[in-house]
Amino acid sequence: MAADPFDALLEALRCLPGVGARTSQRMALHLLERDRDGGRRLARALETAVETIRHCRRCRNFTAAEVCRICADTERDDHLLCIVESPADVLAIEVATAYRGRYFVLLGRLSPLDGIGPADLGLDQLERRLDEGPVDEIVIATNTTVEGEATAHYLREMADRRGIRVSRLAQGVPLGGELEHTDRSTLAHAFSTRQPMP
Repeated sequence: MAADPFDALLEALRCLPGVGARTSQRMALHLLERDRDGGRRLARALETAVETIRHCRRCRNFTAAEVCRICADTERDDHLLCIVESPADVLAIEVATAYRGRYFVLLGRLSPLDGIGPADLGLDQLERRLDEGPVDEIVIATNTTVEGEATAHYLREMADRRGIRVSRLAQGVPLGGELEHTDRSTLAHAFSTRQPMP
């Protein structure tokens, strides 16, 4: 016997973070009672995104093209490279700051307890990029969690071996906080007052 379509919809919506049984029911009822056209648009957009969006071959951000719009932008500063944990961090920085350099997205952070090592974060790809030049400074924008700090230390050593200046986001980002949840003004201030790592 086939699964009930309503139950299947409820279960599918629960794959989203923070969406439990009540929220998925509220979403499903809204789409079915008030906005079926919106539901169709959502379904088409989701299917297209899942099928076409991949990681940029240069920075690992999300894109539907071979390289993302930031990597393709010839007006960006190639000498400045900001290293972040996730595409959400790129979005947060782009919205909140006037940063005009390049990015590298780790897609995680070092966590030996979880079996996440340098190879899982594309650090071999990052090393090749640093060796190719012309990066003069890397801005380490990992989260201020234990794993984020360990990742920052590893990145610092990688840059030091190449004589590349290193800075870290400064005051304003709370200890234990994550960039994607930091408000715009705090993130803008932290980015503009970044400091060299000791």
